[in-house]
Amino acid sequence: MNNNSLKIPVFIPLIIGIIAISFSSIFVKWSDAPVSVQGMYRLLFTLILMFPFVWKQVRFLKKMTWQEGFLLFLSGTFLALHFLFWMGSLKLTTVASSTILLSLQPVFVMIGAYIAFRERTSKAAIIGMVVAIIGAIMIGWGDIGISIKHIQGDVLSILGTIVVAAHMLIGQKLLRTFPATLYSFSVFFVAVIVFGIYNLTLSIPMTGYPEKEWGIFVLLAIIPTVFGHVLFNWLLKYVTAATISMAILGEPVGATLLAYLFLDESLTLSQWSGGAIVLAGLYYFLQNTRKQNRRSTPAPIKPPVTSGPIVKKG
Repeated sequence: MNNNSLKIPVFIPLIIGIIAISFSSIFVKWSDAPVSVQGMYRLLFTLILMFPFVWKQVRFLKKMTWQEGFLLFLSGTFLALHFLFWMGSLKLTTVASSTILLSLQPVFVMIGAYIAFRERTSKAAIIGMVVAIIGAIMIGWGDIGISIKHIQGDVLSILGTIVVAAHMLIGQKLLRTFPATLYSFSVFFVAVIVFGIYNLTLSIPMTGYPEKEWGIFVLLAIIPTVFGHVLFNWLLKYVTAATISMAILGEPVGATLLAYLFLDESLTLSQWSGGAIVLAGLYYFLQNTRKQNRRSTPAPIKPPVTSGPIVKKG
């Protein structure tokens, strides 16, 4: 990954993405539609928004190998499962409890990145990750319940975290050759098909919802998907999946604050303190990752120095 080819500081699009995905849990809570329907229309409307910008790139798909096609299918399936599990968890527990378990994502991504790409992370960056995870735990600890309903929500959130980590690692590999917008479009298309099959199999109605629900589907497409997932997929061309997953640790902070403002969910001193710790850990991680990238960038090759004019023999 080449951080230096990005024309703007990487933290700017990261912050935009974090704020955008933080709204996702609010919209999901507002909706009364099944999560599989929310996920399907969220991505379907995103495809419609993206099509004018990506249709000229579709010809690139003719050049991909069957291995790349299989990886695209896996990535889209994992994304659909992530939405299904995580959005489902929000129906069973609070926003803080659900988003807290997303803090495990960097752990799964770093393990997967080491296995798949032999990608190493500096000790300083790992310290930043641990600090952010501790802060995220502080945010959700008070809301983690012991009821069966809460436990089911926690399990779904963990499963959603594991599959989205796999989705991001596949994206890191494919985006070495794929245009970012085409990758996002293709993955969303696969996920819509998966959701459609799921809804048909379980006889979940896909029409007949009130205007309020359609408005929420559109908001889910524009804010957390276009300005969140699409933006993060684009950033995978410049930073590692581990960096993106670390940045997503900011979601519990944003989502908990938004839940306090829009859903009347309480916010304790522990959650305020945890939010500050998460931000401190993120800052430390990103600073050390940037320094590591600078050190790993090869120095330009200097032309040989000659003491006099070059004489061509013969």
